[in-house]
Parts: sequence; structure tokens; C-alpha cells
Amino acid sequence: MKEIRNVAIIAHVDHGKTTLVNQLLVDSGTFRENEQIQDRMMDSNDIERERGITILAKTTAINYKGARINILDTPGHADFGGEVERIMHMVDGVLLVVDAFEGTMPQTRFVLKKALEAGVKPIVIVNKVDRPHADPKRALDEVLDLFIELGAPDEFLDFKAVFVSALKGTSSYDPDIETQKPGMDPVFETIMSEIPAPDTDSESPLQFQPALLDYNDFVGKIGIGRIAKGKIHVNDMVTCCRLDGTTKNFRIQKLYGFLGLKRLEIEEADAGDIVGIAGIPDLMVGETICNMGREDRLPILRIDEPTLQMTFGTNSSPLSGRDGKFLTARQIEERLFKETQRDVSLKVERVPNSETWIVSGRGELHLSILIETMRREGFELEVSKPKVIVKEIDGVKCEPFEDVQIDLPEEFVGSIMESLGSRGGELIHMTYDEANVRLQYVIPSRGLLGFVSNFMTLTKGYGMINHTFKEFRPIVKSQIGERAIGVLVSSDSGQATPYAIQHVEDRGTLFIEPGVDIYEGMIIGENKYDMDLVVTPVKAKNLTNMRSAGKDNTVVLKAPRKMTLEKCLDYINTDELVEITPNVIRMRKKILDTAERKKYEAKQRSEANQ
Repeated sequence: MKEIRNVAIIAHVDHGKTTLVNQLLVDSGTFRENEQIQDRMMDSNDIERERGITILAKTTAINYKGARINILDTPGHADFGGEVERIMHMVDGVLLVVDAFEGTMPQTRFVLKKALEAGVKPIVIVNKVDRPHADPKRALDEVLDLFIELGAPDEFLDFKAVFVSALKGTSSYDPDIETQKPGMDPVFETIMSEIPAPDTDSESPLQFQPALLDYNDFVGKIGIGRIAKGKIHVNDMVTCCRLDGTTKNFRIQKLYGFLGLKRLEIEEADAGDIVGIAGIPDLMVGETICNMGREDRLPILRIDEPTLQMTFGTNSSPLSGRDGKFLTARQIEERLFKETQRDVSLKVERVPNSETWIVSGRGELHLSILIETMRREGFELEVSKPKVIVKEIDGVKCEPFEDVQIDLPEEFVGSIMESLGSRGGELIHMTYDEANVRLQYVIPSRGLLGFVSNFMTLTKGYGMINHTFKEFRPIVKSQIGERAIGVLVSSDSGQATPYAIQHVEDRGTLFIEPGVDIYEGMIIGENKYDMDLVVTPVKAKNLTNMRSAGKDNTVVLKAPRKMTLEKCLDYINTDELVEITPNVIRMRKKILDTAERKKYEAKQRSEANQ
């Protein structure tokens, strides 16, 4: 029987996990010599490649000197931490990747904590040793300090370390960059010598537990996990022990193995193998697949609860239907529920008697990537401002709090501390080094809504911010997360004209340019003051015998502020929506009619004063 090693690659976002997997795949001889290979090949969808992040955990396998190494590439971003947690049940060891320049970061702590809790053996990979000003020894010391701080057992403190440049494809056992040599043999050899082989009890009754879900249109749901005990064959009749305590018999229709970037159909698999199975349409993460009549449940896997929710709805703007292919409530609902088949951290609930849904996820990035994916597929929809999910714990209403770590030049410290203070942030620690100041805060999650895009402006792009979920605490009574500044709202529908925009732009900063289609109630800019202002951006210049029609051509306008999807979701207040179509993203008021909106706002003020 072939030797097996099951390892996960874990790290802070952007420390080079996927590039390392790339290099391991190339170096292992898994590909033919004439095969086309691209950078970060494990990031398979367009959004992952554009943003340089891993969104969904990926499974691959490498053949090395007669052994099979199964590798799971995990997300590094906090919003996708649930994937990391479940994967720990599929592996016997982890490669903890740390940037030789940045050292340990908030997500390094989070993913290592998950690995230590699961009792899987770590190997430290210090990456980017060729980066300017990199200090591999300091990074390694920080990792050791983190192990001690997290209470790692003594046998894990004596971890093995390998120093690599995943980008250049070099590695060494020594931190000295002069010792770097082409190839990844030190990584492979350390995996084979340090990571224990899985328990391969093939003779016992079957136990298989999916930790990840995939989906395709031909076979439906595919459960991916490690076979804990026994053997599994295509066409076997097996029992699924459901999460609610019931059981259901079904036939294994397809069995998948992994090699390189390919998912291969196989006929059988043994204990220790990581495989995908298809055959039960409503399979859930954490259920146990057993031989019929030999039901023996594995402990249920914990799935992180959503912390943020927003309302999705059909597009109700006057410009609805111009861009998209999929507009109806039925099409949007089908697409949302299809996403829940693959993404177990996502929850979707229809609002009764309406064309809206409450969609709950792990964070702004998690939900914005779903919206961006739907937009690219041709959907039109409107979404509300994200809001945190409140939980009741021992009769007390609690909200999520986050650990925040900020690195920035000293000149911006004052404005950032003032901004975080107004959002309910509590400064825990402040340290200085030669170039930057590091601030560590604990802040309500809603205090971070709308802050990240504002942060880049306040620090002129020089700041770095990382945050990760800490715990639920009693609600802080204050208005946190609402935009303090007012907006410019259109009072008319039509096309924006240079003449009208020239007169409006003195009132604030515009988000539109001439020629853009506008409707009443659409947000076209930001006011200078803390109140909304109704303006007319579609007024044309009156032409008379005394004036030349060509005078408009000499109008010089300021460049509008570009608003991306994330910036729009950050920017809007609770009385506003973001309209999303395949080609355009607009912000608007929930109540479009100016007179109706004024009545509603007056009523709200009256109720607040009583």
C-alpha cells in the first residue's frame, strides 16, 4: 500500500501559501514537461486570481518518491476561517507559512490556534527570504513566541523549519539566504520525516465524514473528506448518519481522488485517503457515512456561525432590466440557495411576502464576493447595508467583537486613533519600530463597517489593517458604523449634463460624470456637510440668440470619485441601497420619491424626539 501524508497549508493572508503549493506541484514532477502551468494555479476562479486571495479551500495531491502527499490549500482571510477549522480534521500535519519580512500576523495566530486545538503537527515554512529587509531569524523567533503564548505542547515547540522563496522556487534548512538552492526537496523531506502517516485501519467498518462541499450540475453535491476507517467502493450501498440523528441509505454514485489540478474518478479508496463522494443530494458537512447496519457516528464538526447579514432583493430601480439577464425573484432565489450547497458558512432566508432575502455570512468580504460573482454571471439585484448579527447569551444581547492590528507611519496615528475611538475601539497595545507604529485594538464588528475604505484614505495608502473575530460581548450602546457625512441626491431623472454638474460640484464630491443615466433618489455625490442635499444634475443650459451652444464644450469638471462594490457597501447608511447590475453599480435611497422621503424622515425625527 502506498505511503500517505495528509497536510494543510495555513498562513496569514498574502504570506504565499498558494504560490508555495504551485512550486510544490511543479517541483514534484506531477505535470508533464510540455504542460502549460500558470502562477497560483490553485486559485481557480477569476475573483481569486484578480484579488490574489484564496476564497475556498482546495485539495490537491503530489506523488513524491513513491509516496502520496495530499495537500489542502486553505484561505488566509478571516472571513473564510471556518474552512480552516474543518480541514484540521482531515490532516495529520500543517505547514505554517510565515513571511520573513512581516513575521507573525493576526491570522497567523488564528490558524495556528486552530491547528494546535486539533492536535496536528506543525512544520514552519519561512517564505519570502529573498524579500528586501527580510529577517528570517526574527520571523522564526516570533513564531516560537506565538507557539509558547498559545500553550503549544512541548513536543510541538521543537518544530522543524524550512526557509524558502516560493516565488523563485528555492529552499534551504538554513536562514542564510546564501544557502538557498533550486527545488523544494527540503520541504518534501521534512513532510515525509515529520508528519505522521494517517491511521490506515482498512479492515474496520467504514467511517467517512465530509469536511468540505463541492457541487457540479451533473452529480450535485460532492462531499470531500478523509476516510477515517474502512474502505469505500463505487456503487456501495451505505448509510448517512444525519445531523438531526436520523439515518438515510444511499448508493455511492461517484468516487473522486485528486492528483495535481485534476479530480479523477476512482473505483475504490482506503482509510487515510482524501476523497470526494457523490450520491446523496442533501449531504451536509459533519455527517458520517457508514456501512449499512454498522452505524458509528464521528463527532459533529463545528461550523462557524455567521456574524454579518444583509438584505438582497430584486432590482426595483427605474433602470432595472437594462443590463442583466437574471432579474426575477425565482432566479435570484435559486442562485442563492445553490450557493448554500457549496458554502456551509452562508445562510439564506426568504422574507415572507416579499422579493427579498436575508443573507448571512462571515464578513463583508465573504458577502461582497458572492455579490460580485452574481454580478459577473448576469444578475441584477439590490442590497442593503451590512449589519452585525446579535446573539442572546445567558439572557444578555451580545454583538461580535474583533481584534484589530494596524501598522502605519507615525504621522497618521492621531487621525486613526480618533476615528477608531469614535467607533467604540479600545486601544490594547501600541509599539514602535524603526519605520512604523503598530496599534492593537478590540472593537465591535459594526465599528469596522465602512472603516476599511476610510482607513486607506486616512493613511494615504501607507497603512496595513488586519482583523479577526475575537468573541461576543454585551452590546455597546452607541450609534456606531453610520456615515457621519451627508450625500447629494438627485431630484430628477435623465442624463447628467456638464452644465448641471458644474453647478453641483461646488456642493461636494461627485461620484458620476456627464452622460450617465440618473434617476430621482439616486446618490450622485457626497455633501460637504452632515446632511443630505437634493440637487439637479440633469438640467440643460437654456440656449438663446445671445448665447452660443458651443460654450458647454469649455466646461472643465473635476474627476469623479470612483466607487467600487466594497466601497459602496462600506459607504451606504441604513436608509440606502446599492443597486448592482453586470455593468453598473449605483447607490440610491430606499425611498426614491423626494417628497415621500422628506415625510418619512420628518416622521422618524419626530418619533426620536418623543
